[in-house]
Parts: sequence; C-alpha cells; structure tokens
Amino acid sequence: MKSLYLRIVITTIFVMILSFIISFVGSNLYYQHLLKPYNDQKITAMAKSISTFYGQNPELDPESYFSHVGELGYQMYLVQAPEQGSFYGAPFRETELSDEVVQSVIRGEEYHGVSKFTTGPFVTGFFDNALINTVGVPLQAAGQDYALFVRPNVGVLFGELRIFFAVLVVLSVLLSILFVVISTRYIVDPIVKLTEATKMLAQGKYGIRLEVKRRDEIGKLAGTFMQMAKSLQQLDQMRQEFVSNVSHEIQSPLASIQGFSHTLQSANLTEEQKKRYLAIIESESRRMSQLGKQLLMLASLDKEESILDKRMFDVSDQIRQVMFMLEWSWREKELAVELDLPPACIAGDDKLLQQVWINLATNSIKYTEPGGTISIRLRQTEAECRVDIEDTGIGIAESDLPYIFNRFYRADRARDRKEGSSGLGLAITHKIVDLHHGRIEAVSELGKGTTFRITLPSPLTKH
Repeated sequence: MKSLYLRIVITTIFVMILSFIISFVGSNLYYQHLLKPYNDQKITAMAKSISTFYGQNPELDPESYFSHVGELGYQMYLVQAPEQGSFYGAPFRETELSDEVVQSVIRGEEYHGVSKFTTGPFVTGFFDNALINTVGVPLQAAGQDYALFVRPNVGVLFGELRIFFAVLVVLSVLLSILFVVISTRYIVDPIVKLTEATKMLAQGKYGIRLEVKRRDEIGKLAGTFMQMAKSLQQLDQMRQEFVSNVSHEIQSPLASIQGFSHTLQSANLTEEQKKRYLAIIESESRRMSQLGKQLLMLASLDKEESILDKRMFDVSDQIRQVMFMLEWSWREKELAVELDLPPACIAGDDKLLQQVWINLATNSIKYTEPGGTISIRLRQTEAECRVDIEDTGIGIAESDLPYIFNRFYRADRARDRKEGSSGLGLAITHKIVDLHHGRIEAVSELGKGTTFRITLPSPLTKH
C-alpha cells in the first residue's frame, strides 16, 4: 500500500467497521444481561393484565376478545390442553412448545421464555418470532383452567422503526465513507505538495511557494519547510559568493606573480627593476599566504565551540601586549594611543581573543591618518566586560555598516586591495566574539572615525 491517501482511507474504514462490530456485540451483551430480564417482566405484566381482565369478564366471547387484543400488537396462544389451543394476532414463525411447559402453566405456574431464550452473540432474542420466546401465565374462565402465552408483535410495534434504523445505519456508513474519502484528500493534499516541493529542493530549485493556509501540524510543517528552503537558498547564494570571492582574491595575486615572473625573464631589466618586481612577487605571495591562513581560521571557527580552549586571563594585559606588538605601526604614522585598561579577568580562549584585538587595532591604525588618535577603554561589571576601540580615521559609510562583518566585504574595495586587505578580518573577529557568547557593534561616521564595541560575558555569567 504505497499511497498515503489509500492507507488513511482504508485504515479509517477498517476502524469504522471494527467499531461497528464492537458496538454491536456490546449492545447485544447489554440486552442479554440487562434488558432481556426487564422485557420479560414487562411482558409478564401485560400477560397477567390480559388474563385477569378476561377472568373477571367471563361473558366476553374469547374469540372476539383475544382477536382484538392481537390486533393491538400482540401474539397469543391460548391452550386448555396440549394440542388444543388457538393462536391470535400475527402467526408465530415457530410453534413448537413442550407439553411439560403447557401443563405447568395450566397448573398455575408462570413460564418465562423471553428471559430464558437462548441466542447467539449476534442475535437479540427479543426479535425472534418463536412460541418458546413468550411469557406464559395461567388463565381461569368459567371454571376452566387455561394457559395463555403472550409476546409483543414486533413487526407491528417496531416495523417502521426497524426500517428507519436500518436506513439510518446504511446512510451513516455510506456518508461516513464518502466524508472519509473527501477529508483524507484534504489532509493528504498538502503532503503531496510538500513531496513535490522536496523533489524541487533536491534539484536545487529554491524558489518554492507552498499555499498551505492551515494552523495544524501540517501547516506548521509547511511553514518550517518554507523557512528551510529559504535558508538553503541563502546558504547556496553565500556558498557561490564565497567561492567567487575566494577565486577572485586568489586570481589577483596569481596574475601579478605570473606577470612579473614573465617580465623577470626579460634580459633588458636593470638590477633596480628586478628588485622591485621581486618585492612585488614577495608581497603578493605573502598576501596569498595570509588569505590562506584566514580561510583556514574561518573553517576552524565554523566548527563552533569545540575548538575553544577557555581559561581565565587578564584581558587588559593582553590588549597592552597587542598594542606593544603593533607599536612600530602606530609610531610610524605618529598616532596618539590612549589606553584606559583597568585589570579585568574573563574566561575565554586567549589566543582567539588576541586575534580580535589584533584585527581591530590593525584596522584602526591602517585607516587613521597620520597624527590621529586611537583610544581603547575597558570596563567590567558583574554581568559583562566591555571594550571600546575608537579611532579618528576615515570612518565607514552608513550604508556599509550593516555588511562590514560579512566575509569578503570591503567598504572601499580599491583602497582595501591596495592596502592588502582580504575582507576577512572583521568576519573572523565577529565569529570569535560570537563563539564566546558576546557581541560586537560598530558606530562610525565618514571623516570622523569609527568605534568598535566588544561585549563579553563576565566569568560568573552562565550560558
């Protein structure tokens, strides 16, 4: 059974049939154990009433009296001696009755055939039109003893009702099956659409639109699927853009190396030209090496927290060491460096966080004009540790700020390429801060400078 639609339909119909069988058996058991004794008592009371009335009015013609009672909806058998009886009302389908029963009723005993009538599990004795399925009571008239056997004429009393219930049951079953077929299609149709959408997604077609306006589990599944398709589309676009950017970044230094290597093969170059060309080749090779290192670092950072080697250390001391290491760079441009770094211990990977300070400080030095100022301030509270790195450099345009942490993004591509930037430094910085459950923000204005604010959790903060 490959079709989910057929499986649901057949399963539902099977459940309906099984429920009907169980209900039918249960209702019959209820009749056999509870209703049958109650019906026997009611029929006994009716039979006694018929017998008493006739016994008190012996002048009534028995033939006429019992015929009229039979027409009211009863089946009766009046007998004075075995095989000497008369039937009134509708005929019995089975007329067998033992002589012992007849004699015992004539002697004054009661016969409760309704309560003692034996039936199978799927037959209710109340509808069995047999003489033994009656109630027998003694009757005395004109000094004679009789036995009167009575049962309701079910065909007269409940004939139309039985037809009504039969029609009701048949219509209920047919309509239930019809509604199951229709409703199952309503349930399965979104799943069919999801299946087709999954096939399209497997083929790399991400522009999928599912018109499933439902609030149940299937609607939630469709909504989640749409989000997944959108995420995969963005991931694919990022992958393509990443490959394109990496190819472009590698192609540029390779073209330079190839061109200047070819030029060096010429015999008409002076010694000074050869040194200059070799220096360019060395610079481009160093640029490719740096790009490779940064790509490897990004790949390792993408492994998330498994790469972190956290320990307690003084972040203020680490920032001082970084600025000391870069001293030749900022002194060469005659930059003023202002440090406000009180002691502050945090729990983190000191090697990765050192890379954060190097990247941000290097950017500040690179994009600050000679004679400018770089300020680094550190503040720590019970909840977090905050580091502000501010410069008076060229600044970043407001339109570029939302994208500066994207991989290979450069606000000024021409200047960055000249400076040897790959556009990966801030992406690496953002990833490292994110792995430490921190956040990084940038505030900048063209011509006035940039401030990077890094917020890291304090040691007692739980994650």
